Amino acid sequence: MMRIHKLYHRHRFTLSFSSPLSFPSSPSLLPLAPPRFLTLRRRTAANFASMSTSRFRHIVPLAAVSTEDGAGGAVNGSVSSSSTADTYYDYEDDLALGVGYCVPPPEIRDIVDAPPVPALSFSPFRDKIIFLKRRALPPLTDLARPEEKLAGLRIDGYCNSRSRMSFYTGLGIHEILPDGTLGPEVEIHGFPEGAKINFVTWSPDARHLSFSIRVNEEDSNTSKLSVWVADVETGKARPLFQSPDVYLNAVFENYVWVDNSTLLVCTIPSTRGAPPKKPLVPGGPKIQSNEQKNIIQVRTFQDLLKDEYDEDLFDYYATSQLVLASLDGTTKDFGPPAIYTSLDPSPDEKYIMIDSMHRPYSFIVPCGRFPKKVELWSADGKFVREICDLPLAEDIPITSNSVRKGMRSINWRADKPSTLYWVETQDGGDAKVEVSPRDIIYSQPAEALEGEQPVILHKLDLRYGGISWCDDSLAFVYESWYKTRRIKTWVVSPGSEDVTPRILFDRSSEDVYSDPGSPMLRRTQAGTYIIAKIKKGGDEGRYIILNGSGATPEGNVPFLDLFDINTGSKERIWESDKEKYFETVVALMSDQEEGDLQLDRLKILASKESKTENTQYNFISWPDKKIVQVTNFPHPYPQLASLQKEMIRYKRKDGVQLTATLYLPPGYNPSTDGPLPCLVWSYPGEFKSKDAASQVRGSPNEFAGIGSTSALLWLAKRFAILSGPTIPIIGEGEVEANDSYVEQLVASAEAAVEEVIRRGVAHPKKIAVGGHSYGAFMTANLLAHAPHLFCCGIARSGAYNRTLTPFGFQNEDRTLWEATNTYVEMSPFMSANKIKKPILLIHGEEDNNSGTLTMQSDRFFNALKGHGALSRLVILPYESHGYSARESIMHVLWETGRWLHKYCVSNTSDAGEDHDTGTVKENISKGIADAESKVVAASGGGSKEACDLEHEESHSLPRKFL
Repeated sequence: MMRIHKLYHRHRFTLSFSSPLSFPSSPSLLPLAPPRFLTLRRRTAANFASMSTSRFRHIVPLAAVSTEDGAGGAVNGSVSSSSTADTYYDYEDDLALGVGYCVPPPEIRDIVDAPPVPALSFSPFRDKIIFLKRRALPPLTDLARPEEKLAGLRIDGYCNSRSRMSFYTGLGIHEILPDGTLGPEVEIHGFPEGAKINFVTWSPDARHLSFSIRVNEEDSNTSKLSVWVADVETGKARPLFQSPDVYLNAVFENYVWVDNSTLLVCTIPSTRGAPPKKPLVPGGPKIQSNEQKNIIQVRTFQDLLKDEYDEDLFDYYATSQLVLASLDGTTKDFGPPAIYTSLDPSPDEKYIMIDSMHRPYSFIVPCGRFPKKVELWSADGKFVREICDLPLAEDIPITSNSVRKGMRSINWRADKPSTLYWVETQDGGDAKVEVSPRDIIYSQPAEALEGEQPVILHKLDLRYGGISWCDDSLAFVYESWYKTRRIKTWVVSPGSEDVTPRILFDRSSEDVYSDPGSPMLRRTQAGTYIIAKIKKGGDEGRYIILNGSGATPEGNVPFLDLFDINTGSKERIWESDKEKYFETVVALMSDQEEGDLQLDRLKILASKESKTENTQYNFISWPDKKIVQVTNFPHPYPQLASLQKEMIRYKRKDGVQLTATLYLPPGYNPSTDGPLPCLVWSYPGEFKSKDAASQVRGSPNEFAGIGSTSALLWLAKRFAILSGPTIPIIGEGEVEANDSYVEQLVASAEAAVEEVIRRGVAHPKKIAVGGHSYGAFMTANLLAHAPHLFCCGIARSGAYNRTLTPFGFQNEDRTLWEATNTYVEMSPFMSANKIKKPILLIHGEEDNNSGTLTMQSDRFFNALKGHGALSRLVILPYESHGYSARESIMHVLWETGRWLHKYCVSNTSDAGEDHDTGTVKENISKGIADAESKVVAASGGGSKEACDLEHEESHSLPRKFL
């Protein structure tokens, strides 16, 4: 399942990002151009799954959108103070078990509390850079603010925005001097002290910044968001609206620049009044009916509407009045009040495409599937036409690649002034239906002539995956199919009907070694992004640049290839230093002029890091590839600067090659110090072939980013950490991977444990296992089915009973009734009687992730307790799927440290009675024998992040990809 994120391609670079394992100390860079496999336009959905994993560590939202799982607070942060004094309780002090929130020892606490470095954003013309300043972890009081759970969203009623938004604390602008260095800082000033800053955007001409601010005063309008603008040269900021009573509605869209001096803003209607009151007595029973005998299967969504009162409350908070606001202070209402979810100006600034949602709502699916209207308006506020009005979509099949019926992915062509394009399914949205073509891409001018029909751009037999535009002679069209992992790239000539589309690349999406890279994009004068054409001296070839991750058996070596579209020939023009560093190209910086870019005048922005050197950013200029360092961020945790990192390879018993990253404490020497206690932290992935599962992903030279709940924190306590050992669940051909899930899981874990024991770095009796979300599910299963491997386990925010998610989970498309045995055998809840090793369960009390209800941990703990298992359940108040409050995170670390100290470091009992490595390995092999014989070679969905893969879709309504 592709991860969909929202990226604004013009003046605001916004990435919706959620991950429970955040990296608060890492430098952050806002995306300068969209990645591959997307529809390219000013504001559109983007698939970041194809980007290098290291980039996710550095890219964070410029506009700090809400993150319901709370991870945003862990990334951008807030205050780093606690409501209670920091008191460390010794792990042996049982009196600490009931004293409230605890904190880990100083050597861990100091790393977590380290101040984060700023996020970065470049101006549209690449001549200035903003440093967006951040604070550390937020206090629990931020999470304790009241929130409304409506239609899959969580809304802060005081702010009238998504709840739990992270924020910036200050903005500093630096000019980029001719030699590439930075000029003195111009601090944005004039707004109230202590203001929380969100939604920072550049004006098209880069002369102004817009942003929202709020202050933290309960029961007061000052907690609502107001829109401000600042002069980039002077740094002076002022309110956009002259009236102090105009507030931003940031539940969905917030505002966009229409031109250099005008913004279209979603405001709270001035006539709205007080919120609706919940009736003391309901008007009747809650009724849902299926007398039409429709087949409607949905995943286990949370925070859904429950009754008519919820519907009214959703209308109240989500409804906006659009206002055109000029920098000179004039304002004008734009259209009627409605629930606006997207505002998208055309490249020529003449039109605005506006999305809105309307009733009837649903009690079984989130708002992303509510009825949806797309309209075209002129930039001065005149209605032009309705593009489509899509009905409620409760019946989208759970099968991967199933989509909504009707027009979708409606966007502006990035290379045209005002031309729309979209895709329509021919299979009714059901991936199980065999039909050719499956998707058709259409195009039409904004104001079509009377009788003018849409033009068919291309027909696809797989599922549409986006378009990279260049001009009438060149565009890339992407299609893919999850079941087979096939992904195809077409070269088309949009303006030439006589030129037959041809396949440029046809490959497996999980075969990272064959990935040719994605085209580098350049910014146009209109603020859109298109494929950059390259001129090579007097050569008449048609060249572009492919930016690739460069996966190899030795690790990723990112590259740039000069690629001839006509012949397919390649010339490598840049490659990362693979001996010591890991470098990646972030964006083109030499794209200010129209026309083809000259190869000998190329300039790029690249990141550079090593095992021990944190990420910095450099300009690289051709023809001599001169390097100028842009940033000089301090090491975020110097106490671990000399940690040891190694990417290791080993084999599973069925021959599948596995990889992992082994971290060892600074100064550790296995020959003199002996084996260490070890923590194995992982997350299973699904593959379609043994070969793909065996491929190496990542680089041995990447910097070790340590997040606020990262397993790497335990390096400070002299643990060996085996991070991300591959746990491939393979299902080749027609075989379903999950039918042998337990066997493959155990075989992979056994191979990892044997390897760290063989290396002499892990004590065979002191190996713990842990994971988050699907990794928690993995942990519980390993303690149930492989007790000989681990001394204890830590499972965070997991789902343990798959009968509670009967209509699919993770990448499983079959229902409980279609694959009953698989659902039951995969559920560690059904094997609670087999778990004899200590297990620590941690869960957020307000988990809103699909499938991982807090009830999952409650019921699993009761099952464990009912069989006398040594277990502990920690429920974190106000926390969601990821944890963000400082009190919560510190307590999670204290609980984790206590568990590891008591049941790993101090462990004296184990399935293997001998300390001898060979004897333990024999015990492991004996325990795995039956499982090994059942391992089936197959695969499943490519690698996934451990944040919210239970989600079927984003609830933040990314542009038209739902």
